[in-house]
Amino acid sequence: MTATISLPECGTAFEMNILSEVTGFRQLAGSFFRAIRRNLSLGSIPIVSAMLTFSSATLADDPAFVVLSLGDTDVKQSGRGVEARLEYRSDAKLGAVNPFAGFMATNERALFVYGGVLLDLFFARRWVVTPSFAPGVYGRGGGKELGHWMAFRTQIDLAYRFDDRARLGLSVGHMSNGGVLSSHNPGTESLMLTYALPFGVPVR
Repeated sequence: MTATISLPECGTAFEMNILSEVTGFRQLAGSFFRAIRRNLSLGSIPIVSAMLTFSSATLADDPAFVVLSLGDTDVKQSGRGVEARLEYRSDAKLGAVNPFAGFMATNERALFVYGGVLLDLFFARRWVVTPSFAPGVYGRGGGKELGHWMAFRTQIDLAYRFDDRARLGLSVGHMSNGGVLSSHNPGTESLMLTYALPFGVPVR
């Protein structure tokens, strides 16, 4: 009878000790992370403010661009073809992004007409990283079969920004039907040299 009563009491005491330790640890961890979050938040205020101020001034200073690109149309299959592009990148704002449109052609008679949005991310004053997304109409010609006449291009540019706002850089892009429009979705990757020529006066 005594053993039967003492075992639950020992078990209950043990569970209470474990619960107490866990509760204490959670309180300590919570205080620690709250302190880190508070310090990071306070320390980040001037940095974020400076970045936003600089970005606003820089964006307001940039006009629209006419962009010329030339490079490899399928980097996974070296020597497959040469790709050339002509784009217009507007300085009008759609929230945080800019609209753009373009035309692509290859030496294998493949064509792609597209339009989408891009986002300029400035690092210091000279460097700009620009991710973009654009759906469009693809004509194979003698080029690579992408599985559908509609395709999507995702791309990221890294460019150097000159005093006259012109940009010279490299871009890496991927084009495919996304696997949504067709079960056959080989895709293609491009590596391009790009030159962005300022066009017109920035929209204020």
